[in-house]
Amino acid sequence: MGGHPEEAPEGILRHQPGLPSTAGTVEKGHQIFFPPCVSYLGAKRCRGRSRGATEEMAEEAGELKVPFVHDDQLTRCMRLRVQSLQQKKGRPQDGEKLLQPNEHVYRVDFLRQHNLRFLRWDIQLEKCGKVTVTGTSQHWTPDLTHLMNRQLLEPVGIFWKKPGAEEVECNEADAQEFGERLVELARIRKVMYFLLAFTDGLEPAQLKGSIIFKA
Repeated sequence: MGGHPEEAPEGILRHQPGLPSTAGTVEKGHQIFFPPCVSYLGAKRCRGRSRGATEEMAEEAGELKVPFVHDDQLTRCMRLRVQSLQQKKGRPQDGEKLLQPNEHVYRVDFLRQHNLRFLRWDIQLEKCGKVTVTGTSQHWTPDLTHLMNRQLLEPVGIFWKKPGAEEVECNEADAQEFGERLVELARIRKVMYFLLAFTDGLEPAQLKGSIIFKA
């Protein structure tokens, strides 16, 4: 996770004493939007070849595969924040994003940051269900404050597998726009954090996910 910085860069808020730390830099102008339901209009199949998503990064035939890695420490830290507020009957900060029970923190590591072109998502689900992938502008270090709603990026990627189906589907337009934006974000950061929300009976252990770029 890295050490404690000696000075807080501009735009970073310090952690309040006694509260679990979770936060980072603020990227203005992005508001979170949670649609009341998922529209399957325009849904497309999101196909991806499986090439060993357990690797941190694999490059084959000019393609770069960047896997989603579950961040146990940050997920636990954000859950402790919720527990702390509940026990103390406290209120979150204005605009603070509290982790819901079905949400988990994931990270991707851009070991290569430049001259990338988004190709596709490789989302594999072992059973039917849905996962919503939300990017963040967060840059977590241990002594910084909490994740804010304004740090959640749009659009989100929504991937689902219907009962009896073999392939995963998604809203192609949003998934494509999301992937292209990741190319821009990769240029300025080596690590990016995501919130993955699992619904309709899906669990984190039943997901293998990667983003594939042309390198």
